[in-house]
Amino acid sequence: MKKSLGAKTLVYPTPIFVVGTYDQAGKPNAMTAAWGGICCSQPPCVAVSLRKATATHGNIVARRAFTISIPSERHVKQADYLGIVSGRSVDKFAAAKLTPGKSDLVDAPYVQEFLLVLECRLAHTIELGLHTQFVGEILDVKAEESVLGRGGLVDIKKLMPLAFTPDTQSYYGIGELVGKAFSVGKTL
Repeated sequence: MKKSLGAKTLVYPTPIFVVGTYDQAGKPNAMTAAWGGICCSQPPCVAVSLRKATATHGNIVARRAFTISIPSERHVKQADYLGIVSGRSVDKFAAAKLTPGKSDLVDAPYVQEFLLVLECRLAHTIELGLHTQFVGEILDVKAEESVLGRGGLVDIKKLMPLAFTPDTQSYYGIGELVGKAFSVGKTL
């Protein structure tokens, strides 16, 4: 029997995104966000939802661009830090000992130490309540060669992305392969 947990922001797993933006003076900023995911295949788009109170929210509105850097397990401390402090009062890149990279395609920085980056042009803004959802058209995905496997595709075991549990506010790594999509179900 299932027990009601009430209306909650509870989905498993929740990805960890580090959203990169420039402020109006051109200072790079990075913010950890967990409310996001792929939202369209054609054109390729990703969505991230942020509170208006964040510096990143205002930066996206002003610059109409952002990046998503995917932190790995070995960067859990930096990823957590980027979600704790405000970019208005702290140079988060310097404090976390991370390096801002300049996107080739959009007016936003990314985290050079993180192995997978999405460069996004703001396509849609949706007011949801406490959060604003920003839909970015993915203009390019950049991956370090060290995380590429067969056929030049990202190998999740090499990337080692973080997952977040909203209810316990904890970070986890990714587990073992349990089946191939669009294939394992054909055995029924």
